[in-house]
Amino acid sequence: METISHRKCMELAIHEARKNLRKLDGGPFGACVVKGGQVVAIARNTVLRGDATAHAEINAIRKACRKLGTHDLSGGVIYSTTEPCPMCFSAVHWARIGTIVYGTGIADAKRAGFHELEISNVKLKSVGRSKVRIVKDVLRPECLELLRRWSVLPDKRTY
Repeated sequence: METISHRKCMELAIHEARKNLRKLDGGPFGACVVKGGQVVAIARNTVLRGDATAHAEINAIRKACRKLGTHDLSGGVIYSTTEPCPMCFSAVHWARIGTIVYGTGIADAKRAGFHELEISNVKLKSVGRSKVRIVKDVLRPECLELLRRWSVLPDKRTY
């Protein structure tokens, strides 16, 4: 079985995030969960539908767990267009996902106007003694473009 590349998985997350530049269901954030070299779930942020916890990573983890019939995503990888917030990092940890791959950082989202807690995944990993592996800056320019395009939308709602 061919292993799917970081680039391809991040492209899937970016494609999903772009939907919110039209639908405005949430910010320009997408996520993709891969397990066993296969894409299991792709989701985007949908907090503006009325659920403050509906971040892209949470939605992708929920979909993956439903699809696989388990809460345990050990050995999985989650791709996120932006560094997971503390809530999402915790969900990744509790789902036992082995690796987080992201494009832009929490500081980038904050500069784009999002209400971010400025606690990096590296800090959360250290303080929580989590074993999750962190890979940053994958397709960073493309992910920054999502934030830029969001920031100039005239009728978006921020949260």
